[in-house]
Amino acid sequence: MTTPIRDLVAGELAAPVDPQVTAMAQAIAAAHGGAAQAVLFYGSCLRQAQLDGLMLDFYLIVSDYRAAYDKRWLATANRLVPPNVFYFEHGGLVAKYAVLDEADFRRECGPDARSTSVVARFAQPSRLVWAKDDAARAAAVDAIAKAAPTLLGWAAPLAPSSATPRDLWLKAFQLTFGAELRAERGDRSAMIVDADADRYERFGAAAMHQLAARPANAQRWWKRMQRKGKLLSVARLAKATATFAGGADYIVWKINRHAGTAIELKPWQRRWPLLAGITLLPRLLKTGAVR
Repeated sequence: MTTPIRDLVAGELAAPVDPQVTAMAQAIAAAHGGAAQAVLFYGSCLRQAQLDGLMLDFYLIVSDYRAAYDKRWLATANRLVPPNVFYFEHGGLVAKYAVLDEADFRRECGPDARSTSVVARFAQPSRLVWAKDDAARAAAVDAIAKAAPTLLGWAAPLAPSSATPRDLWLKAFQLTFGAELRAERGDRSAMIVDADADRYERFGAAAMHQLAARPANAQRWWKRMQRKGKLLSVARLAKATATFAGGADYIVWKINRHAGTAIELKPWQRRWPLLAGITLLPRLLKTGAVR
């Protein structure tokens, strides 16, 4: 069923991207054979329209975890603590991509999501850079069309009754950043919204006509989701040490980039990235490098 927000999402997802991004997406899909359904491009490289020297961000949507992997433990890990995250190189560029199956992606973009991370990511701009067929394309559009109404509906009870779309977006991103281990500065929400103010105004106005059901006790609900989100962040980082080549270096690079720190990994920390994360986390929390 077409709606104003779905029409906006469909148009945004179909916008052109650099051919190198399309080639990377095709290669990611090919690595998972017939299980691949759609590949979405998002994140800082999309916002900045810059590829060289940065790591591209993708989501791969698959039909079924078991069909997507040669190793059964990867399917089990993806099902228990989604998503799996992998490092990827193609055409002289590097990327990381997360994997969700269609059912998990549909749920995590909507009001029944188990955490706030996927909703928050796909309420922001993304591009559908590869799809298996028209049905897979339509399914991705339908799922992502739920993200903005869900996110703003969750945030609305904690915003003033006179809140504008911009006010709601700022509150929503502030709340969702608090539900993950983040290295961004405190003004990150405003930087995201104001960098594409017209887009957020249009999407916010359309989403406000069909906001998702609001939490009964929003303060308590958000505190619970923030506690759960931070625990999930730790679990995902731990899992990434087994699936993500150079994961420890990437995490430290991202923290230094966003928090202005100058953390350097010791050789033993590269050899034992999970132990390195455990030893670094208290220091990062204490100094405010991550929150």
